[in-house]
Amino acid sequence: MRTDGARIDDDRVPAHRGDVRRSLRGLRALVCAAAMLLAAVAGAEPAVDRFEQARREGRVVVYAAADQDVVQPILDDFEALHPGIRVEYRDMNSSELYELVVNERAAGRPGPDVVWSSAMDLQVKLVNDGYAQPHRSAETAALPRWAVWKDEAFGTTYEPAAIVYNRRLLAEADVPATHAALIRLLDEQPERLRGRIGSYDPARSGLGLLLHTQDAQANPIAFWQLVERMGDLGLEQHDSSAAMLDRVAADKLVLAYNVLGSYAHKRARSDAVLGVVWPQDYTLVLSRVAFIARDARHPAAARLWLDHLLSPRGQALLAEHLGLLPVRSDAGTAGADSAAVLLHRNLRHAFRPIRIGSGLLTYQDQAKKQAFLRQWDARTRPATE
Repeated sequence: MRTDGARIDDDRVPAHRGDVRRSLRGLRALVCAAAMLLAAVAGAEPAVDRFEQARREGRVVVYAAADQDVVQPILDDFEALHPGIRVEYRDMNSSELYELVVNERAAGRPGPDVVWSSAMDLQVKLVNDGYAQPHRSAETAALPRWAVWKDEAFGTTYEPAAIVYNRRLLAEADVPATHAALIRLLDEQPERLRGRIGSYDPARSGLGLLLHTQDAQANPIAFWQLVERMGDLGLEQHDSSAAMLDRVAADKLVLAYNVLGSYAHKRARSDAVLGVVWPQDYTLVLSRVAFIARDARHPAAARLWLDHLLSPRGQALLAEHLGLLPVRSDAGTAGADSAAVLLHRNLRHAFRPIRIGSGLLTYQDQAKKQAFLRQWDARTRPATE
């Protein structure tokens, strides 16, 4: 059924077919009523009106913690479907994104229309601090409940955190399948691994802080043992998954811990030297969170962009080009379906999704955050210092 303003022209029906004409009038009334009902339920204006408003706005400004070359197919698809609306896309790491959004608001400078980041805790903090506006549509209504918070923050993906290793430098028999196995590997082969292990720096990366603090809550004893072992062996700390993957691929690192799984699997498909492991005791699974800025200068275009990202078409593009698992069960791509099946088949009870909500604010409390960073620094400082 079309609800996009298409006209059913009963005036063109011959007069002697009055019964048909009356039926068509009734059908037109039903279509209009259905469109109004759907718009009311979704809390959104009709699609045609929204597109016209967005086209008058002419652009949508997106700040994201995702490399533009990776998401370019999604940007191109949006612009092709919405002629006259240009996407201005700025990619940066998650901590930079957070600071920029806060600083621009404080200075009264124009900011983004949409904010999209894998640092779930920073996104939730921005929403909690009043940086977002509500959005309700048919696309947001189709999301699982865990992926929506306050009708303002929306999960767009499933992304497991992974261990990435160099196949030339680590034999298959030595590849750790659990956190305990990784600790044993560090204990048994210290000279082989000294100075050749990498992970996120939680002081420089918002995503790194999220993954490490969630890790500490999931299994505090094993996590801090692992951190201390990596620190004793000279842990390399990075602000992005891309940097860690570069180091592993260049034979500079034997393995990297808590790498964003989407980037790792995409890179591993084209670089046979990279191996990817989802820990079988538990694997953290995060979601990139998006919201529309409260002071968005292009609000109609922002709503179109977010709905495109959450639509089955947008979800399928995320799966195809970023290697991400869609949060919608109706994304409808064979690749996405097979990836989801593979993830659940491999993880089963180890699947540990990070829920969107106020629980993510724990380590955004400055006292708790600084206490965690002090402990991290103490544990990652080599014992010889």
